[in-house]
Amino acid sequence: MMTNFHIMAKPAGPACNLNCTYCFYLEKEKLFSQENDSLMSDEVLEAYTEKYILSQEGREVNFAWQGGEPTVAGLDFFRKAVKLQKKYNKGKKISNAIQTNGILINDEWCRFFAKHNFLVGLSLDGPKDLHNTYRKNKGGGPTFDKVKKAQLMFKQYGVEYNILTTVNAENSREPLAVYNFLKEAGIEFIQFIPIVERDADDNSKALGLSLSSPEANPNYQFSMTDWSVVPEEYGNFLISIFDQWVRNDVGKIFVMNFEWALNSAINGISGVCQFAPQCGNAGILEHNGDIYSCDHYVYPQYKIGNILDDDPKVAFNSEKQLQFGKNKQETLSEECLKCPVLSMCYGGCPKHRFAVPLKGDFAQNYLCKGYKKFFKHLLPYVELTKTLIRERKPLTELMKLADTID
Repeated sequence: MMTNFHIMAKPAGPACNLNCTYCFYLEKEKLFSQENDSLMSDEVLEAYTEKYILSQEGREVNFAWQGGEPTVAGLDFFRKAVKLQKKYNKGKKISNAIQTNGILINDEWCRFFAKHNFLVGLSLDGPKDLHNTYRKNKGGGPTFDKVKKAQLMFKQYGVEYNILTTVNAENSREPLAVYNFLKEAGIEFIQFIPIVERDADDNSKALGLSLSSPEANPNYQFSMTDWSVVPEEYGNFLISIFDQWVRNDVGKIFVMNFEWALNSAINGISGVCQFAPQCGNAGILEHNGDIYSCDHYVYPQYKIGNILDDDPKVAFNSEKQLQFGKNKQETLSEECLKCPVLSMCYGGCPKHRFAVPLKGDFAQNYLCKGYKKFFKHLLPYVELTKTLIRERKPLTELMKLADTID
């Protein structure tokens, strides 16, 4: 039975005030009736709040808000959300996290986030030229200046925030320009997310979509979008930044990708679903109350319930959802099963398993070459980290020892 699961809510559904070239979610508007309001109703919000709190067995309940762009729902929506959390709280610690493009951020938003201890993720793809390449407004114009203003306002108001940086066809070629820019901006928490999208297959075209559905199909002759990162370039991107970080910034800057990898190698536990042995415990609540298996699987066949009618605990323990989670482990390719860094990767996100395998029935992760290159590069540092832990020395000692590795 699954007792530990998380539901991320999309209060404005796929609606967004930007038109980022690489966004995989914006076109999901086509999957919802045009007659319905794209904003979450009070009824859905209240049902979600009450049922989600009741479904969580741990002492802390985390509400995560994403989109599209969640701030499009308006500040009053989040004021209601906080009030409802207090109303239905059963003595648990409630926390909130929100991912935003920063465009609508002003003093009022910042005061609200600071007062209610929201953890804010801000999307920023690096220096102005690299950020503006793909992150455009509805008129096709640049967005960097507004995002940078939001970041400075978070610092001014003491809002806890981190940066989400996509790694795409352009900025993947300039890893140190990206990292040094974020470092000089005083950013302490960074997460790098690879952009991987295929042009539509027949299943997606039937739904009116331009990007491929996530089903792995080794026989499908796919073509990658122009903005997708090249696998080995993604590996090189992470390695270049890691080599600078491990010599200068351990304990000062926290790159989630490095934290996940080192933790997986040392403790056998990943802090993120794509590198866990199984998945299926991180679902999505759409604005209309529909619950889906995963953020990357918002397609009709992956709907597992609706918050107005269903108990989320039942939905996440349904045979359909449990099998969805098991498929990640049960469909590993032969190459994955024999891989020396399997425990750091576990085949990556199933959405990206569409590359034709060298042999066997199951598809390979598109990013495999990049992942393997990066994780193998980390192995000597894993051993150093284990030694430091065993000797009860601070991990900042890695900076002194890094140059001892050939």
